[in-house]
Amino acid sequence: MGKMEGLTFEKPIIELEDQIHKLEQLDAKGDGSLKPQIRQLERRLLQITSKIFEKLDPWDIVQVSRHPQRPHTVDYIKMIFTEFTEFHGDRLYRDDPAVITGFARFDSIPVVVIGQEKGRDIQEKVRRNFGMMHPEGYRKALRAMELAERFKMPLMVLVDTPGAYPGIGAEERGQAEAIARNIREMSLLETPIIVSVIGEGGSGGALGIGVGDRVLMQQYAIYSVISPEGCAAILWRDNAKAKEAAEALQVTAPQLLSHRLIDEVVKEPVGGAHRNPQRAASILRRVIRRHLNELMVLPIPELLELRSDKYRCMGPFETDNNTQHSLPERS
Repeated sequence: MGKMEGLTFEKPIIELEDQIHKLEQLDAKGDGSLKPQIRQLERRLLQITSKIFEKLDPWDIVQVSRHPQRPHTVDYIKMIFTEFTEFHGDRLYRDDPAVITGFARFDSIPVVVIGQEKGRDIQEKVRRNFGMMHPEGYRKALRAMELAERFKMPLMVLVDTPGAYPGIGAEERGQAEAIARNIREMSLLETPIIVSVIGEGGSGGALGIGVGDRVLMQQYAIYSVISPEGCAAILWRDNAKAKEAAEALQVTAPQLLSHRLIDEVVKEPVGGAHRNPQRAASILRRVIRRHLNELMVLPIPELLELRSDKYRCMGPFETDNNTQHSLPERS
């Protein structure tokens, strides 16, 4: 992915990586005598990277989830799936480039893939609308869901969006209805669904393709009802309070797992997926395979019942006497 672009807290890591790179270049031209020094720096790099990433707060993790070199849907499709054949359009209005859909194989299993794509350079980001889907994008995704059900193919979803597009045109074309309809249809879809949050899981923009039998979340991804900046602007009228908002929203994967809102935290390579995309894809692939093997042996009526139970059992609630209760554990 080229030279690593760093976040503020990554500065010591990038400095060491630059030192190692320069020594490797010198060593390639010499007699190999610099190898011991390179190995020593690599061990030091691993220690420093591990130490820094063990102490990340929620706002730091928000930054990692948005890292400009973090793998996107297009990257994971290439690394995890084979024989990907993309299809376009919602057959009503237009094709939405913010979402990618198509047929593929996962190992030897035919699957349908849906994934949000932010784009890498500025031209592609504009074309992809920074991963923010319009109503036609959700209807395009719904078309893919219906094909997955019709052909009895598991549905693989990759979530990475700041949120649904909030423009006037999107609202006029039924943004809320499109998201709500997808949530309903995914709840009843007669095929296994595995959702993986690979970057940002933003609000209804994520929920519109985010209902699944298994919801996985990478270690440094986030998932929230609103962005920290949006929350800060509403609650404090101050975007500078985004750090406090990130902590209050509990956006990180371990926090969401503790609330039973996701099913598993998928480990990332030391230093985040952007430091070793191939390794990140390998880990995610292995976790998806395990969950898919579990789901594919279930009869469809049982699969739907378990999916319903999964969402009914989410979250605490309060009664009129202000006593807090938790819904029963999933069976």
